Amino acid sequence: MRSYRVRSLFGGFLVVAALVASTAGVGVAAAGNHYFPYISETAVPRAACGPGDLAERGIQGDVSAEDRNSGRSRRGYNCNITELGNVRGTGGGIVSVTSDHCSYTSSFFPASAVAARRGVQIVDAANPRRPKIVGSLDAPAMIGGTWESLKVNHKRKLLAATSVPFLWGGGFFAVYDVSDCAHPKLLNTGAGTAWPLPFTSHEGGFSPDGRTYWASGVFPGHLTAIDVSHPQNPTVIWSGLHSFLGHGFGISPDGNRMFLSNMAGITVLDISAVQRRAPYPQVSTIAAYLWPDGQLNQHSIQVSYHGRRHLFSLDEAGSGGVKVFDIERLDAPKLLTSIKLEINLPKNQDTLLRSSAGGSLFGSNPHYCAVDRPTDPTALACGWESSGIRVFDVHDLGKIREIGYYNPPAQKNATIAQLPNSPHVAASIIGMPVLEFLSLGMSIANGKVSLPKMLGPRSGMLVGGDMATDWCFSPPEFHGSQLWTTCADGGFMALQLSPSVYTPPADQASTHGSD
Repeated sequence: MRSYRVRSLFGGFLVVAALVASTAGVGVAAAGNHYFPYISETAVPRAACGPGDLAERGIQGDVSAEDRNSGRSRRGYNCNITELGNVRGTGGGIVSVTSDHCSYTSSFFPASAVAARRGVQIVDAANPRRPKIVGSLDAPAMIGGTWESLKVNHKRKLLAATSVPFLWGGGFFAVYDVSDCAHPKLLNTGAGTAWPLPFTSHEGGFSPDGRTYWASGVFPGHLTAIDVSHPQNPTVIWSGLHSFLGHGFGISPDGNRMFLSNMAGITVLDISAVQRRAPYPQVSTIAAYLWPDGQLNQHSIQVSYHGRRHLFSLDEAGSGGVKVFDIERLDAPKLLTSIKLEINLPKNQDTLLRSSAGGSLFGSNPHYCAVDRPTDPTALACGWESSGIRVFDVHDLGKIREIGYYNPPAQKNATIAQLPNSPHVAASIIGMPVLEFLSLGMSIANGKVSLPKMLGPRSGMLVGGDMATDWCFSPPEFHGSQLWTTCADGGFMALQLSPSVYTPPADQASTHGSD
């Protein structure tokens, strides 16, 4: 893994910030911090595209300023992946999920409260070539905006979400029975719906057995366990502060460990007392894994290879890509590699800024990923923000390579009236990708980039983005050889992977780590 040690004030700042983030909560000792200073300078090998594909024309993952301005990005880009069907609706929200032949489109406030069809939209994809919106979920939690809290537990066939109007929310919580996926049934008509529960949230997800829904906040890092053993009466059974800043998470298959995102890495928590329903549960910190490249870690997925525990952990900003750890010993983790596209390399941060100008807050980073099975996974699929859906062969961690991508046609110059449920359209008042500035600053300080290369025909778009790419935030979930997902502007889409690059394993069980 070609890499370099971060040097500069930026690196020092991030080290301090990461230590503060990991030690501000539930009692981690300094010895429990594991800092990985290396920044990978190697991208995964490119996919070999098939005849007729509309392949990217520049570096891997890049949608150039010229393609954005000329309208080329409105045709989209694809390599070994084709679109079967799509329903745009009013936009795809942030994190959407699937169950059986249905997909649930996350809601974005305030459109979720005032649209003709309020709350979370139900998409029936029984015929993936002709998906259709068949209803909506309008409990207060669903109307209040679900942000990244909308999740399904496949074992118990439960769908749940919290109300997150803008970055931070709480109180309202809804649990639905999705046994009949096109006709969900609200289970908790009292607690969480008729009256609020004592928690705050930004994100959320289930323990693997579906008995606990965890709600995580942002600042000041609030975490809450909600008992949904009896979903008609959800109850808060533990609540506390875990760090300076929190985000999403992944949970081990036995439900005893949580890999909770902090500002610059992850905090490993022992949640076994909550899992076994101890009378007075305590949540303790086992360790923290910290790194300088990639800010705002999003979530993690625990998997196993040949019986040995591993972790995929991804950053939604800062070009950190997806880190791959060996965590057989939680107190002695090993960073094996980083999955990056060429656009994420330190030497290409100038190109990233040039291309992303006018695209609003985000550049090109993974936001949510899913593996095709938790045991010896063969493929990892990620929503890579402005780079679309990216799929990697991960059956051999020493030979990870990209096998396909699909970047949907841009909805350039779409308006809030057309796509009120798109966070991309809502955020387009801001033109510059401000969440990429720290990684750019590190590359500048380490002499990796060129100032002239940062400038281009869109550099003046400080205010007023134009949606010349989409934002793909949701986990692309495996349904056989298909991927079902949503992007902010393009809505729900069913995608077909070419049989030349992917064969579904017989025991396929798609997971993103908190479902």
